Order: sequence, then C-alpha cells, then structure tokens
Amino acid sequence: MTTPQAAGRTPLDPEMFDPVCPSPLVPFRMGDKWATLILRCLEEGPRRFSELKVPLRGITAKSLTASLRRLEQDGFVAREEYEGTQRRVEYALTPLGRGLLGPLDAACEWTREHWDELIETQERSLS
Repeated sequence: MTTPQAAGRTPLDPEMFDPVCPSPLVPFRMGDKWATLILRCLEEGPRRFSELKVPLRGITAKSLTASLRRLEQDGFVAREEYEGTQRRVEYALTPLGRGLLGPLDAACEWTREHWDELIETQERSLS
C-alpha cells in the first residue's frame, strides 16, 4: 500500500548493490557492515523500513534495526514517526549523514581503482 509520503518516490532498485557488497575488500568501514549501504539507500530521500530491505536482501530485520539505531544515535539518520490510521516510520539522512556521501564516493572510487590489488592481497593472505 502506498502512503502519501511514499507517493511519487521511485522505488529502490533491488539490484542497486553488487552481490559481493558489502565487500570485505573495502579497507575500512563506517559503523557496521551495513551502515554505508543504508546511507546510500537514503541518498534520494526518506525511506520506510520495508523499502530499505529491498536492496539489502542479505540483512535480517534485527540487523537492519540495530544499524538504523546506531546511525540515528551517531546523528547520521533521523527517524520520523507518523501517526494516523496506520502508524508508520520513515528514515532520512540528516545534514551530517548527507555530508558522508562525498567521502563515500571517494572511498568507492578508490576501491574500484585498487580492486585487483585488493583481491590479489586477500588471496595471498588466505593461502
């Protein structure tokens, strides 16, 4: 069912993340392994919990809840409750969270540029 706040929003693409994401090759993490992916999901605007689960197929409801709570506690995500016939909650980036998008872009670009080296190093360490 579409809510007034969800009307006109483009649904999140279930394939928006590469199947190997969150990649163990990324040399650093912000928060837990899902945090950066959640921030990306919120880049275009507020989303409901059920919308976030679409591209984050591998996440459990418990992990998503915990990640969202940590992001909210850290000031990166705001949680908004709407009362009405059906109570609902939406999550959105705060200005602080939006400020992380540029550094995330840089980290993603760096990882793409060094992908082969990262894979090679990881394979060597596993041998």
